[in-house]
Amino acid sequence: MESLSRTHEAWMDLALAEARRALETGDVPIGAVVLGPDGEVLGTGRNEREATGDPTAHAEVLAIRDAAAKVGEWRLAGCTLVVTLEPCAMCAGAIVLARVPRVVFGAWDEKAGASGSVFDILRERRLNHWVEVFPGVREEEAARLLRDFFGSKRNS
Repeated sequence: MESLSRTHEAWMDLALAEARRALETGDVPIGAVVLGPDGEVLGTGRNEREATGDPTAHAEVLAIRDAAAKVGEWRLAGCTLVVTLEPCAMCAGAIVLARVPRVVFGAWDEKAGASGSVFDILRERRLNHWVEVFPGVREEEAARLLRDFFGSKRNS
């Protein structure tokens, strides 16, 4: 399990780098990557709602779209999505619909999380696909990025 934990932490580096890139456009710093079964990066995304004016431009959705385009199909079987914040209901729905089997996330979202905190869409037994969830990977670092972002907004 320790090796898996180190792998998840290394993958989170990639998602955190994407989150930091979101700051360039004034977007909430959330980043995501989709990795193939062999660990190859298939898709990346960061929040782009402010940059594009698209309310669905969440990091997870963009990473899933990018990965599906690279794979050439909508099913992302065998892939892992790594994201800095617990997915919301929209993103959790996209994860289920894309058949992503594993999600690794950093910080919990106690207000809108849909992967175990407020809702648990990823493991909802009434749905046709269930996702293995690995929460809290580099949680403090991911949470600090968000706290600093929102703190700077409140102070300006």
